[in-house]
Amino acid sequence: MKFKIISKGDERSNKIKAKMKQHLIDFDLLYDKEEPDLVISVGGDGTFLEAFHRYNHRLSNTAFIGIHTGHLGFYADYVPEELEKLVIEIAKTPYQIVEYPLLEVIIRSKTGNKTDTYLALNEATIKTPESSVVFDVEIRGERFETFRGDGLCISTPSGSTAYNKALGGGIIHPSLEAIQLTEMASINNRVFRTIGSPLILPKHHTCLLKPIVDRSFFITIDHITHNYTNVKSIQCRVAKEKIRFARFRPFPFWNRVRDSFIADNN
Repeated sequence: MKFKIISKGDERSNKIKAKMKQHLIDFDLLYDKEEPDLVISVGGDGTFLEAFHRYNHRLSNTAFIGIHTGHLGFYADYVPEELEKLVIEIAKTPYQIVEYPLLEVIIRSKTGNKTDTYLALNEATIKTPESSVVFDVEIRGERFETFRGDGLCISTPSGSTAYNKALGGGIIHPSLEAIQLTEMASINNRVFRTIGSPLILPKHHTCLLKPIVDRSFFITIDHITHNYTNVKSIQCRVAKEKIRFARFRPFPFWNRVRDSFIADNN
């Protein structure tokens, strides 16, 4: 099996990476930066997102697993104290695959028929440095509302525990192939109205955002921000691709939610 390790870059994470790399090579596994079967993230959720975006062009061939070296990482199954156990499991035990849905974002330009397509593991957010965001929101090809406010967050089920949760969105189990559209400080008065609640769209529903007022936009895909002008539309839907997690032991989603957000009262 071919593997690659991505470290957060701090001293502790780098030491774990070096030790793990040597152990796995000693077990006759091949370190391959280009076409790994398994990508191991050592750090936090930011490191895991970096690993995902570095290898999201080969999601059907690469699985991911994480070791967290700081605060509890939502995507990380292991702590540094379990390093030797994990090495033996990777070297000796076939892993199970658990798949989570992803978000596809397609940004179309007004000029030159330019189209950019991105995949997000957590979410996409859309903001502007110029006053308010103003969009016509279409769902399944029909106008739903005109949104005015600070911005919009479109999240995956696994990403529903991240920025989406901070905005008051709901937490969705990743077995549900859906995306969630959550408002940021919408303008609601006697003139302008929005639904004012997060919208959960199933796999076969596409959301299309059409700017009414010409603005420049900061469109952030997970942790990566892109600056766009002359945007014709932003299309969001459940992606055909999925992320594949390598599992050597069960770690139910609701356990992750509890461990991340609810203090242990025992």
